[in-house]
Amino acid sequence: MDQSKNDQGMLIDINPKLPMRDKASTKDYYINHLGFEVFGSPDYEGYLMVEKDNIQIHFFEFAALDPKTNYGQVYIRTNDIDRLYQSFLAKNVSIHPNGALTTKPWGQREFSLSDPDNNLLTFGQTI
Repeated sequence: MDQSKNDQGMLIDINPKLPMRDKASTKDYYINHLGFEVFGSPDYEGYLMVEKDNIQIHFFEFAALDPKTNYGQVYIRTNDIDRLYQSFLAKNVSIHPNGALTTKPWGQREFSLSDPDNNLLTFGQTI
């Protein structure tokens, strides 16, 4: 093993940061519709952290954000895509019009949804 790489440490996690116009509506969507929980005890002004299972997503306030021009995206891997998809359908979570659960040519089962600020969340599982 290259010793210089070993001395640099290793990457262990990633927490995407996405824009939000309104903290209350973003918090409501992720907590009450997608089943996330608020992460951390302090309530930071203009910043929100949510977590579910082993992932966190962070949001920063961008009041002037135009959802029509927002290209925020995150790809979230899961180990039970069918169950996750059905759980969102049962909660009446809107699936992206082009994002129904399908098997992709690159060996993934995926579906997508958009949050209130048009951040695209794609969920995938290797098949």
